[in-house]
Amino acid sequence: MCGIVGIVGQSSVNQTIYDALTVLQHRGQDAAGIVTVDKNAFRLRKANGLVKDVFEVKHMQRLQGKAGIGHVRYPTAGSSSASEAQPFYVNSPFGISLAHNGNLTNTVELAESLVKKRRHVNTTSDSEVLLNLLADELQETRSLTLSADEVFDAVAKVHAQTRGAYAVAAMIIGQGLVAFRDPFGIRPLVLGKHETPTGTEYMVASESVALDAVGFEVMRDVAPGEAIYISLDGQLFTRQCAIEPSYAPCIFEFVYFARPDSAMDKISVYGSRVNMGAKLGAKIQKEWEDHDIDVVIPIPETSCDIALEIARCMDLPYRQGFVKNRYIGRTFIMPGQQERKKSVRRKLNAINTEFKGKNVLLVDDSIVRGTTSEQIIEMAREAGAKKVYFASAAPEIRFPNVYGIDMPTTNELIAHGRDADEIAKIIGADGIIFQDLTDLVDAVGMENPEIKRFETSVFDGQYITNDVDQAYLDHLTQLRNDDAKANSKDIGTNLEMHNVCHP
Repeated sequence: MCGIVGIVGQSSVNQTIYDALTVLQHRGQDAAGIVTVDKNAFRLRKANGLVKDVFEVKHMQRLQGKAGIGHVRYPTAGSSSASEAQPFYVNSPFGISLAHNGNLTNTVELAESLVKKRRHVNTTSDSEVLLNLLADELQETRSLTLSADEVFDAVAKVHAQTRGAYAVAAMIIGQGLVAFRDPFGIRPLVLGKHETPTGTEYMVASESVALDAVGFEVMRDVAPGEAIYISLDGQLFTRQCAIEPSYAPCIFEFVYFARPDSAMDKISVYGSRVNMGAKLGAKIQKEWEDHDIDVVIPIPETSCDIALEIARCMDLPYRQGFVKNRYIGRTFIMPGQQERKKSVRRKLNAINTEFKGKNVLLVDDSIVRGTTSEQIIEMAREAGAKKVYFASAAPEIRFPNVYGIDMPTTNELIAHGRDADEIAKIIGADGIIFQDLTDLVDAVGMENPEIKRFETSVFDGQYITNDVDQAYLDHLTQLRNDDAKANSKDIGTNLEMHNVCHP
């Protein structure tokens, strides 16, 4: 999962991009990068680390220019080396830099086609493949100044060749900013503007909250398959570039990834989570009619709004029983099982008085490997809980994600091949209950009835692009298992010496 930002402004955009990336930091904590266009040249800084650590004052001072793009990254495909931090760039044609959120499912095929066209791909990242594909299509133009139609024609040809999920912001030197979204709209992309005395500034970002934070007005979401082109002189052009676009946004954005104060595809993240709590609360009351639960406690932070609504529905006390250390990263996307186990205790601490002598219902947004859930249940018992029940706001996750979320391989998912009783036994819960998929879809869809379907493959194994088979999932397993990630980090350490980290 990644976060992207792109701006064409009336003055220097470096600070605005930086501020927007800090708001999107939850979408990627592995690496960060900014590229600006200054005097017809790219100014680039990217490296591993959080936004606040990657960009020092000296870097910000050199990132001059009135247009630029930014990226925060957690790797899904490829390694976690700094050499694969984004944005990427190519020198021809014009000079193009690109930031990408998502994951292509036909990367190998596309890379092979690019080799035949004598285009070199330097990393294992699908984002670099996407950049070279766009560059190759723009290479066909013969004019020194791109028209909007030429940009849109190139994007249409990219759509025709690529499969998977992608939200893209790309900067073309001397021309402008192009942003586009895959034909299913799996990954989010929002368009905004800001009026200044000298003209209108335009911005695209992964979530609306990034626009809010820097004073931009949200105009609308970029539609599935649509491309946005903003020339450097501030003209806005749009065109639908896909043949048969249709909405199918990733439902896990609303379950877990997006900030509650964001709205994407006209769906309030906060509102959808409240709805999840109401649906799950009703199910608990129905299926556990004779429950002995004393208190509802969320596992912070995503589940707090969900748990509060469950407590309201069940007429039970709601308590904050865990204190979160905000400076520890997310655990389910941390490479290495041992590292995940260690991080849980560093991340959360129990307030003993909220557990002692009580039967507690712990609420989380989802259960992936089960490692975190098991550790937290142990903590609740150590704090004095008599019984520990567990509720998941999402259904059982039984299948890997192929569209840009670094979920584990099938065999690492605790719900794969197991029923609820088996899962409860493994994580040490006295009882466990999961949201029904139909209720989850309804909970999110209530916020925007115009969207009729969502990408729900992690729950039902139905991949919306219709190109995912067992051979691809086996290939994904090789890329994503813990051993492979450990090796890729070692490789990354060696490659970092050769990484282009300007200035």
